[in-house]
Amino acid sequence: MSTDKVVILGGGPGGYEAALVASQLGAEVTVVDSDGIGGSAVLTDCVPSKTLIATAEVMTEVAAAAELGIDFHDHEGDAARTIRVDLARVNARVKALAADQSDDIARRLDKEGVRVVKGRGRLDGPGRVVVDGATYDADAVLVATGAAPRTLPSAQPDGERILTWEQVYDLTEMPSKLIVVGSGVTGAEFASAYLALGIPVTLVSSRDRVLPGEDADASKVLEDVSIRRGMTVLSTSRMESVTRDGDVVTVRLTDGREVQGSHCILALGSVPNTADLGLEDAGVILKDGGFVYVDRVSRTSARGVYAAGDCTGVLMLASVAAMQGRIAMWHFLGDTVHPLDLKKVSSNVFTAPEIATVGWSQKSVDAGDMLADVVTLPLSGNARAKMQGVRDGFVKLFCRPGTGIVVGGVVVGPRASELIHPISVAVAESLTADQLAQVFTVYPSVSGSIAEAARRLHRFEAGRTS
Repeated sequence: MSTDKVVILGGGPGGYEAALVASQLGAEVTVVDSDGIGGSAVLTDCVPSKTLIATAEVMTEVAAAAELGIDFHDHEGDAARTIRVDLARVNARVKALAADQSDDIARRLDKEGVRVVKGRGRLDGPGRVVVDGATYDADAVLVATGAAPRTLPSAQPDGERILTWEQVYDLTEMPSKLIVVGSGVTGAEFASAYLALGIPVTLVSSRDRVLPGEDADASKVLEDVSIRRGMTVLSTSRMESVTRDGDVVTVRLTDGREVQGSHCILALGSVPNTADLGLEDAGVILKDGGFVYVDRVSRTSARGVYAAGDCTGVLMLASVAAMQGRIAMWHFLGDTVHPLDLKKVSSNVFTAPEIATVGWSQKSVDAGDMLADVVTLPLSGNARAKMQGVRDGFVKLFCRPGTGIVVGGVVVGPRASELIHPISVAVAESLTADQLAQVFTVYPSVSGSIAEAARRLHRFEAGRTS
């Protein structure tokens, strides 16, 4: 058991998960936090957005209810023509759940003996942290200060009609027309969610497709579904400015076109919260954009200083932040540690349909970075999907020729975030397609398509050896 002192800057997933590990291993742990335990992941990003999306998912299912033989009628027996969303109640629930989750984490830290100091800390050399004049000596410091929404001088949020993704939960009335600028994960998720809530949505994308960083086949399915459901997608359209005149927001594009709406969400990426922390004076090297350079065990360039989460820019996922934080403490305190392997990270885009991925990608296979056989199986042929009225989506698997080891996969469809798990296990444990195929699945089930795709990969090997 350790007697070391650990000071952690930031109470998000990277910070609080590191604190729990360090406390478990006997260290004296102090978490310095200014924004609330849980960080943006719990208070303004992951938990709130996915709570909002949960409401949107219900609306999507209700919209498809007629196909399943379900009709809605009012109290007099007349057919119900509309379903209304009370956005004030939705957002009140969103914020309440986020606060409750933050409180739960704070209680866990307290139970484990972690001291929480409210304030903004900065390094005074690699082994000392200063918080509002108070000094805390540390044998190790973990920087887990997260990131904030990126804005531009020509597109400044006002918190009322021009919004970052952290500000949308203060809306009490439904936008009459919403413009989302940015077609990455955040932009696509909010555009999809508000469309499902019944709001006309225009998505402004500077790239040639929605979700340019995701599997191209998956992106096409999402874009086709979104357009079919009424979304306007402006591809290869770069935003020049966003302005407001009373109740009207105008997005001007670089080609001179203008798009007007009642509200605009800016989803322009993130900037790390690393300014004025004394990092460079302490010997911490920052990369372009201000992100903290770390190695695969979360070490920075300064001895005894580690970093985790969005401030490192490694992969902006709460799960990665948490693992980076744990790895940092396991490494510093001498426990068993495995370096971070991004090829084993599963991720999900919470759109409708969802897009989940793990391991090597189609882009890498096409570029020759990974030699793999690929099978894509549409969900439209799955019995359970048919029962649920699901037509859009697929399962895609990648496996190594010769060995048959599964090295990646993509799932597009409802609850893809849950369906990706068996593929993630296969990738993490280097299972073969045959091993994945021979595991029993429930019939009927959507997950049965994963085993079926794996069985089809066996044909590649049979063809090669015959």
